[in-house]
Amino acid sequence: MSHRPTTVADLADFSVLIDARSPAEYALDHLPGAINCPVLDDEERRIVGTTYVQTSAFEARKIGGAMVARNIARHLDELFRDKPKDWRPLIYCWRGGMRSGSFVNWLRLVGWDAQQLKGGYKAWRAHVIEQIAVKAPQLQLRVVCGPTGSAKTRVLQALAAQGEQVLDLEDLAAHRGSVLGSVPGRPQPTQKAFETQLMQAMAGFDLSRRVWIEAESRRIGKLTVPEPVLANLRASPIVEIAASFAARHSYLLRDYAWLGDDRESFAEKLGTLRELLPKETLAQWQAWALAGELPQLFEALMRQHYDPLYARSQGRHLAELGRATQVACDDLSDAGIAALAARIAAL
Repeated sequence: MSHRPTTVADLADFSVLIDARSPAEYALDHLPGAINCPVLDDEERRIVGTTYVQTSAFEARKIGGAMVARNIARHLDELFRDKPKDWRPLIYCWRGGMRSGSFVNWLRLVGWDAQQLKGGYKAWRAHVIEQIAVKAPQLQLRVVCGPTGSAKTRVLQALAAQGEQVLDLEDLAAHRGSVLGSVPGRPQPTQKAFETQLMQAMAGFDLSRRVWIEAESRRIGKLTVPEPVLANLRASPIVEIAASFAARHSYLLRDYAWLGDDRESFAEKLGTLRELLPKETLAQWQAWALAGELPQLFEALMRQHYDPLYARSQGRHLAELGRATQVACDDLSDAGIAALAARIAAL
């Protein structure tokens, strides 16, 4: 049972990945599939750090050592008691230091072939950044664009259901990409977690086949699309959904009906447009939101905000827009979207 350097290339060789960092660090991002078994919880980590700064490194290690020993013992008793002798855990902390090293030593004393990830989470993070930079330019992207209400996200889902490769950035970002785009019940991930998911999605693609993606701006909610992905997206061939205004309006009323469930919150969201609209217009829109008058409000949003914004922005950012293949559509019902996706897949 050798104690050897282990890198991100070796992840598949292990029974489990154990993140020894604090719960707060784990929540920001972690290796896919890793379980959190902190050797110091958030408060303990704060105490040790404060002691290190205010007293001495020796006192910090003394206090921290006792905490680490108790926590590892608890994990052994509660989580690992039933593990067989051939169980192989890979353990990491922030940079492959004392937290994961202590954990590895204890598990190896038991008799398990525990290993420490060289470089820890920092090495994983560098791997994510590198892989996005390498893989993104290799993707044969096909961009789906169209004004708000064109059901682009639903078309991507239908394309995936029909066997096409799809990179759904808005799903990864848990945001629909507009001022009203927050997804109920799904907080956005951190930027690092978003990029980890993005790298995983790209790793699963067959590079010899095209990948459908929705036209996106640099920002999706609070998150930023990595530059290698954005650069490829903006230079790739485009399919533009040319749906009728009536079809788009009807679709929005169905797809965003939930906005009427919390009218005050909806009116508050509209307030983020105050620097873009005359005061009287914003006041009318917020009044419609509070009254639940969604048909009038959505029509106004489309005609006075989203459609002009689309006309201004897409031509600046999508190099191939002038050569886009347009697909007309008058039906954005579920059946209509499935038929639209089939037509796009046949191109």
